[in-house]
Amino acid sequence: MSAALTVRRAATRRRRVVVVAVIVAVVLAAAVAISVGDYPITPDRLWATLTGSGTRIEQYVVFQVRAPRAAMALVAGAALGAAGALLQSFLSNPLASPDLLGISGGSGLAAVSAILLLGTTGPLVAVFAFVGGSAVAGVLMLAGRSLRDGGFRLILAGIGVSFLTSALINLMMVRAKIEQAQVALLWLTGSLASTPWWQVLVVLVVFVALVPALIVASRWLPLVQLGREAAHGLGVASGPVRVVVVTSAVLLTAVTCAFVGPISFIALCAPAIARALLRHGAVGLGTSAVVGAALLLAADLVAQYALPGMAVPVGIVTGAVGALFLLWLLATSKGRRL
Repeated sequence: MSAALTVRRAATRRRRVVVVAVIVAVVLAAAVAISVGDYPITPDRLWATLTGSGTRIEQYVVFQVRAPRAAMALVAGAALGAAGALLQSFLSNPLASPDLLGISGGSGLAAVSAILLLGTTGPLVAVFAFVGGSAVAGVLMLAGRSLRDGGFRLILAGIGVSFLTSALINLMMVRAKIEQAQVALLWLTGSLASTPWWQVLVVLVVFVALVPALIVASRWLPLVQLGREAAHGLGVASGPVRVVVVTSAVLLTAVTCAFVGPISFIALCAPAIARALLRHGAVGLGTSAVVGAALLLAADLVAQYALPGMAVPVGIVTGAVGALFLLWLLATSKGRRL
Protein backbone atom coordinates (compact mmCIF):
# COMPACT_ATOMS: atom_id res chain seq x y z
CA MET A 1 0.00 0.00 0.00
CA SER A 2 2.79 2.39 0.97
CA ALA A 3 4.73 1.50 -2.21
CA ALA A 4 1.70 2.31 -4.35
CA LEU A 5 1.23 5.57 -2.46
CA THR A 6 4.89 6.44 -3.02
CA VAL A 7 4.62 5.76 -6.75
CA ARG A 8 1.45 7.87 -6.95
CA ARG A 9 3.09 10.76 -5.11
CA ALA A 10 6.11 10.57 -7.40
CA ALA A 11 3.86 10.64 -10.48
CA THR A 12 1.96 13.64 -9.11
CA ARG A 13 5.20 15.45 -8.32
CA ARG A 14 6.56 14.76 -11.81
CA ARG A 15 3.29 15.97 -13.42
CA ARG A 16 3.51 19.25 -11.50
CA VAL A 17 7.16 19.76 -12.48
CA VAL A 18 6.36 19.05 -16.16
CA VAL A 19 3.36 21.40 -16.20
CA VAL A 20 5.31 24.21 -14.53
CA ALA A 21 8.26 23.74 -16.91
CA VAL A 22 6.01 23.81 -19.98
CA ILE A 23 4.14 26.88 -18.68
CA VAL A 24 7.46 28.71 -18.21
CA ALA A 25 8.44 27.75 -21.78
CA VAL A 26 5.06 29.00 -23.03
CA VAL A 27 5.47 32.35 -21.27
CA LEU A 28 8.96 32.81 -22.74
CA ALA A 29 7.75 31.81 -26.22
CA ALA A 30 4.82 34.25 -25.93
CA ALA A 31 7.22 37.04 -24.98
CA VAL A 32 9.34 36.22 -28.05
CA ALA A 33 6.26 36.08 -30.30
CA ILE A 34 5.16 39.54 -29.16
CA SER A 35 8.64 41.06 -29.31
CA VAL A 36 10.00 40.00 -32.72
CA GLY A 37 8.85 41.18 -36.12
CA ASP A 38 9.20 44.10 -38.51
CA TYR A 39 8.90 46.41 -35.50
CA PRO A 40 11.10 44.73 -32.86
CA ILE A 41 10.42 45.50 -29.22
CA THR A 42 13.13 45.05 -26.62
CA PRO A 43 12.32 43.28 -23.32
CA ASP A 44 12.36 46.51 -21.33
CA ARG A 45 10.05 48.24 -23.83
CA LEU A 46 7.77 45.18 -23.83
CA TRP A 47 7.50 45.36 -20.05
CA ALA A 48 6.85 49.11 -20.23
CA THR A 49 4.13 48.56 -22.83
CA LEU A 50 2.47 45.79 -20.85
CA THR A 51 2.44 48.02 -17.74
CA GLY A 52 0.94 50.96 -19.64
CA SER A 53 4.06 53.06 -20.26
CA GLY A 54 4.63 52.26 -23.92
CA THR A 55 4.29 54.62 -26.84
CA ARG A 56 1.16 54.62 -28.98
CA ILE A 57 2.83 52.63 -31.75
CA GLU A 58 4.19 50.09 -29.24
CA GLN A 59 0.74 49.67 -27.70
CA TYR A 60 -0.79 49.21 -31.14
CA VAL A 61 1.79 46.60 -32.21
CA VAL A 62 1.57 44.68 -28.93
CA PHE A 63 -2.13 44.81 -28.09
CA GLN A 64 -3.73 44.98 -31.53
CA VAL A 65 -1.38 42.98 -33.77
CA ARG A 66 0.81 40.45 -31.95
CA ALA A 67 -0.89 39.71 -28.61
CA PRO A 68 -4.22 38.54 -30.17
CA ARG A 69 -2.33 36.19 -32.49
CA ALA A 70 -0.22 34.76 -29.67
CA ALA A 71 -3.29 34.46 -27.41
CA MET A 72 -5.21 32.58 -30.11
CA ALA A 73 -2.25 30.22 -30.58
CA LEU A 74 -2.28 29.46 -26.86
CA VAL A 75 -6.03 29.03 -26.49
CA ALA A 76 -6.54 27.07 -29.73
CA GLY A 77 -3.52 24.87 -29.01
CA ALA A 78 -4.80 24.12 -25.51
CA ALA A 79 -8.26 23.28 -26.84
CA LEU A 80 -6.88 20.94 -29.51
CA GLY A 81 -4.50 19.28 -27.04
CA ALA A 82 -7.34 18.64 -24.58
CA ALA A 83 -9.63 17.36 -27.35
CA GLY A 84 -6.99 14.91 -28.54
CA ALA A 85 -6.31 13.70 -25.00
CA LEU A 86 -10.01 13.13 -24.39
CA LEU A 87 -10.46 10.94 -27.48
CA GLN A 88 -7.17 9.06 -27.10
CA SER A 89 -7.89 8.26 -23.47
CA PHE A 90 -11.47 7.19 -24.07
CA LEU A 91 -10.67 5.01 -27.09
CA SER A 92 -7.26 3.87 -25.74
CA ASN A 93 -5.75 4.61 -29.13
CA PRO A 94 -3.01 7.22 -29.82
CA LEU A 95 -4.38 7.74 -33.35
CA ALA A 96 -7.79 8.88 -32.13
CA SER A 97 -7.44 12.60 -32.76
CA PRO A 98 -10.21 14.90 -34.07
CA ASP A 99 -8.48 15.53 -37.40
CA LEU A 100 -7.96 11.83 -38.15
CA LEU A 101 -11.52 11.02 -37.00
CA GLY A 102 -13.04 13.46 -39.48
CA ILE A 103 -14.35 16.10 -37.05
CA SER A 104 -12.05 18.74 -38.53
CA GLY A 105 -12.99 17.47 -42.00
CA GLY A 106 -16.67 17.98 -41.22
CA SER A 107 -15.99 21.55 -40.12
CA GLY A 108 -13.92 22.14 -43.25
CA LEU A 109 -16.57 20.72 -45.58
CA ALA A 110 -19.30 22.86 -44.05
CA ALA A 111 -17.16 26.00 -44.15
CA VAL A 112 -16.05 25.45 -47.75
CA SER A 113 -19.65 24.74 -48.76
CA ALA A 114 -20.71 28.01 -47.17
CA ILE A 115 -17.97 29.94 -48.98
CA LEU A 116 -18.30 28.35 -52.42
CA LEU A 117 -22.00 27.50 -52.65
CA LEU A 118 -23.62 30.22 -50.56
CA GLY A 119 -21.03 33.00 -50.91
CA THR A 120 -20.83 33.31 -47.13
CA THR A 121 -18.02 35.32 -45.53
CA GLY A 122 -17.03 36.51 -42.08
CA PRO A 123 -18.38 35.07 -38.81
CA LEU A 124 -21.07 33.01 -40.57
CA VAL A 125 -18.31 30.76 -41.94
CA ALA A 126 -17.41 29.95 -38.33
CA VAL A 127 -21.03 29.04 -37.60
CA PHE A 128 -21.12 26.63 -40.56
CA ALA A 129 -17.80 25.10 -39.49
CA PHE A 130 -19.14 24.51 -35.99
CA VAL A 131 -22.31 22.87 -37.31
CA GLY A 132 -20.28 20.64 -39.67
CA GLY A 133 -18.00 19.40 -36.91
CA SER A 134 -20.96 18.73 -34.64
CA ALA A 135 -22.75 16.77 -37.40
CA VAL A 136 -19.73 14.52 -37.89
CA ALA A 137 -19.53 13.96 -34.14
CA GLY A 138 -23.17 12.87 -34.16
CA VAL A 139 -22.44 10.34 -36.90
CA LEU A 140 -19.45 9.04 -34.94
CA MET A 141 -21.49 8.64 -31.76
CA LEU A 142 -24.07 6.59 -33.65
CA ALA A 143 -21.39 4.48 -35.32
CA GLY A 144 -19.60 3.73 -32.05
CA ARG A 145 -22.61 3.59 -29.74
CA SER A 146 -21.71 0.19 -28.31
CA LEU A 147 -17.90 0.55 -28.14
CA ARG A 148 -17.67 -3.13 -27.30
CA ASP A 149 -14.81 -3.38 -29.78
CA GLY A 150 -12.73 -0.84 -27.83
CA GLY A 151 -13.64 2.03 -30.14
CA PHE A 152 -12.33 0.34 -33.29
CA ARG A 153 -15.65 0.91 -35.06
CA LEU A 154 -15.59 4.59 -34.10
CA ILE A 155 -12.06 5.05 -35.47
CA LEU A 156 -12.88 3.30 -38.75
CA ALA A 157 -16.01 5.39 -39.16
CA GLY A 158 -14.03 8.55 -38.48
CA ILE A 159 -11.34 7.70 -41.01
CA GLY A 160 -14.04 6.97 -43.59
CA VAL A 161 -15.75 10.29 -42.88
CA SER A 162 -12.39 12.05 -43.12
CA PHE A 163 -11.73 10.60 -46.58
CA LEU A 164 -15.27 11.43 -47.71
CA THR A 165 -15.12 15.06 -46.56
CA SER A 166 -11.70 15.47 -48.18
CA ALA A 167 -13.03 14.14 -51.49
CA LEU A 168 -16.06 16.44 -51.40
CA ILE A 169 -13.90 19.47 -50.58
CA ASN A 170 -11.60 18.68 -53.51
CA LEU A 171 -14.60 18.28 -55.82
CA MET A 172 -15.98 21.67 -54.86
CA MET A 173 -12.58 23.33 -55.14
CA VAL A 174 -11.97 22.16 -58.73
CA ARG A 175 -15.44 23.33 -59.79
CA ALA A 176 -15.27 26.72 -58.04
CA LYS A 177 -14.34 30.08 -59.48
CA ILE A 178 -10.71 30.99 -58.93
CA GLU A 179 -11.51 33.91 -56.59
CA GLN A 180 -13.76 31.82 -54.36
CA ALA A 181 -11.33 28.91 -54.42
CA GLN A 182 -8.54 31.19 -53.17
CA VAL A 183 -10.67 32.31 -50.21
CA ALA A 184 -11.60 28.72 -49.35
CA LEU A 185 -7.99 27.53 -49.75
CA LEU A 186 -6.75 30.25 -47.39
CA TRP A 187 -9.22 29.07 -44.75
CA LEU A 188 -8.38 25.39 -45.28
CA THR A 189 -4.65 25.90 -44.70
CA GLY A 190 -5.27 27.12 -41.15
CA SER A 191 -3.90 30.51 -40.14
CA LEU A 192 -3.62 32.69 -37.05
CA ALA A 193 -2.92 35.89 -38.98
CA SER A 194 -5.23 38.88 -38.44
CA THR A 195 -6.88 37.33 -35.39
CA PRO A 196 -9.12 39.83 -33.56
CA TRP A 197 -9.62 39.77 -29.80
CA TRP A 198 -13.30 38.79 -30.05
CA GLN A 199 -12.41 35.49 -31.70
CA VAL A 200 -9.91 34.74 -28.93
CA LEU A 201 -12.60 35.54 -26.38
CA VAL A 202 -15.14 33.18 -27.98
CA VAL A 203 -12.72 30.22 -28.02
CA LEU A 204 -11.60 31.02 -24.46
CA VAL A 205 -15.19 31.18 -23.18
CA VAL A 206 -16.01 27.78 -24.73
CA PHE A 207 -12.82 26.27 -23.28
CA VAL A 208 -13.47 27.65 -19.79
CA ALA A 209 -17.11 26.53 -19.94
CA LEU A 210 -15.95 22.98 -20.66
CA VAL A 211 -13.42 22.85 -17.80
CA PRO A 212 -15.94 21.22 -15.37
CA ALA A 213 -16.64 18.53 -17.99
CA LEU A 214 -12.89 18.00 -18.45
CA ILE A 215 -12.41 17.61 -14.70
CA VAL A 216 -15.22 15.04 -14.52
CA ALA A 217 -13.85 13.22 -17.56
CA SER A 218 -10.35 13.09 -16.07
CA ARG A 219 -11.81 11.24 -13.04
CA TRP A 220 -13.95 8.86 -15.10
CA LEU A 221 -11.54 7.99 -17.89
CA PRO A 222 -9.08 5.88 -15.80
CA LEU A 223 -12.02 3.73 -14.66
CA VAL A 224 -13.41 3.39 -18.20
CA GLN A 225 -9.97 2.30 -19.43
CA LEU A 226 -10.25 -0.73 -17.11
CA GLY A 227 -13.01 -2.07 -19.33
CA ARG A 228 -16.75 -1.65 -19.62
CA GLU A 229 -17.68 -4.31 -17.08
CA ALA A 230 -15.06 -3.20 -14.55
CA ALA A 231 -16.11 0.44 -14.88
CA HIS A 232 -19.76 -0.54 -14.45
CA GLY A 233 -18.82 -2.49 -11.33
CA LEU A 234 -17.14 0.63 -9.94
CA GLY A 235 -20.27 2.68 -10.57
CA VAL A 236 -19.30 4.40 -13.85
CA ALA A 237 -21.53 3.84 -16.89
CA SER A 238 -19.77 4.12 -20.27
CA GLY A 239 -22.76 5.80 -21.94
CA PRO A 240 -22.65 9.11 -20.06
CA VAL A 241 -18.83 9.10 -20.28
CA ARG A 242 -19.06 8.71 -24.06
CA VAL A 243 -21.47 11.65 -24.32
CA VAL A 244 -19.31 13.91 -22.15
CA VAL A 245 -16.05 12.97 -23.90
CA VAL A 246 -17.27 13.17 -27.51
CA THR A 247 -19.35 16.31 -26.94
CA SER A 248 -16.48 18.10 -25.21
CA ALA A 249 -13.97 17.03 -27.89
CA VAL A 250 -16.15 18.15 -30.78
CA LEU A 251 -16.96 21.49 -29.13
CA LEU A 252 -13.26 22.19 -28.53
CA THR A 253 -12.32 21.14 -32.06
CA ALA A 254 -15.19 22.79 -33.90
CA VAL A 255 -14.92 26.17 -32.20
CA THR A 256 -11.17 26.24 -32.86
CA CYS A 257 -11.57 25.10 -36.46
CA ALA A 258 -14.30 27.67 -37.00
CA PHE A 259 -11.96 30.62 -36.40
CA VAL A 260 -8.45 29.46 -37.39
CA GLY A 261 -9.22 26.69 -39.86
CA PRO A 262 -8.48 22.97 -39.65
CA ILE A 263 -5.03 23.03 -38.02
CA SER A 264 -3.89 19.45 -38.12
CA PHE A 265 -1.84 17.15 -35.87
CA ILE A 266 -1.75 19.35 -32.72
CA ALA A 267 -4.48 17.17 -31.22
CA LEU A 268 -2.51 14.06 -32.21
CA CYS A 269 0.97 15.16 -31.09
CA ALA A 270 0.22 16.99 -27.81
CA PRO A 271 -1.10 13.95 -25.85
CA ALA A 272 1.77 11.77 -27.13
CA ILE A 273 4.36 14.33 -26.04
CA ALA A 274 2.58 14.72 -22.69
CA ARG A 275 2.72 10.94 -22.17
CA ALA A 276 6.44 10.94 -22.95
CA LEU A 277 7.07 13.79 -20.49
CA LEU A 278 5.02 12.18 -17.71
CA ARG A 279 6.55 8.75 -18.40
CA HIS A 280 3.38 6.72 -17.85
CA GLY A 281 0.65 5.41 -20.11
CA ALA A 282 -2.20 7.65 -18.95
CA VAL A 283 -2.92 10.85 -20.85
CA GLY A 284 -3.12 13.92 -18.63
CA LEU A 285 -5.77 16.33 -19.94
CA GLY A 286 -4.20 19.38 -18.31
CA THR A 287 -0.68 18.46 -19.39
CA SER A 288 -1.86 17.79 -22.96
CA ALA A 289 -3.60 21.17 -23.05
CA VAL A 290 -0.47 22.99 -21.91
CA VAL A 291 1.71 21.05 -24.38
CA GLY A 292 -0.80 21.79 -27.17
CA ALA A 293 -0.60 25.51 -26.41
CA ALA A 294 3.20 25.39 -26.52
CA LEU A 295 3.22 23.41 -29.78
CA LEU A 296 0.88 25.74 -31.67
CA LEU A 297 2.67 28.86 -30.43
CA ALA A 298 6.05 27.41 -31.48
CA ALA A 299 4.63 26.33 -34.86
CA ASP A 300 3.30 29.84 -35.46
CA LEU A 301 6.72 31.33 -34.71
CA VAL A 302 8.27 28.93 -37.24
CA ALA A 303 5.55 29.81 -39.78
CA GLN A 304 6.28 33.51 -39.41
CA TYR A 305 10.07 33.59 -39.31
CA ALA A 306 11.64 30.31 -40.53
CA LEU A 307 11.69 31.49 -44.16
CA PRO A 308 13.21 34.99 -44.46
CA GLY A 309 10.78 37.43 -46.03
CA MET A 310 7.98 34.88 -46.45
CA ALA A 311 5.45 33.94 -43.78
CA VAL A 312 3.34 30.82 -44.33
CA PRO A 313 0.09 29.70 -42.68
CA VAL A 314 0.67 27.79 -39.44
CA GLY A 315 -1.36 24.86 -40.78
CA ILE A 316 1.41 24.12 -43.28
CA VAL A 317 3.98 23.85 -40.47
CA THR A 318 1.82 21.64 -38.25
CA GLY A 319 0.94 19.45 -41.24
CA ALA A 320 4.58 18.95 -42.24
CA VAL A 321 5.85 18.29 -38.72
CA GLY A 322 2.79 16.26 -37.75
CA ALA A 323 3.14 13.95 -40.75
CA LEU A 324 6.73 13.17 -39.72
CA PHE A 325 5.57 12.62 -36.14
CA LEU A 326 2.87 10.21 -37.32
CA LEU A 327 5.43 8.22 -39.30
CA TRP A 328 7.70 8.12 -36.25
CA LEU A 329 4.79 6.96 -34.08
CA LEU A 330 4.01 4.12 -36.48
CA ALA A 331 7.69 3.16 -36.88
CA THR A 332 8.30 2.98 -33.12
CA SER A 333 5.11 1.10 -32.25
CA LYS A 334 7.04 -2.21 -32.64
CA GLY A 335 3.89 -4.24 -33.03
CA ARG A 336 2.03 -2.55 -30.20
CA ARG A 337 -1.66 -1.86 -30.75
CA LEU A 338 -2.35 1.64 -32.06
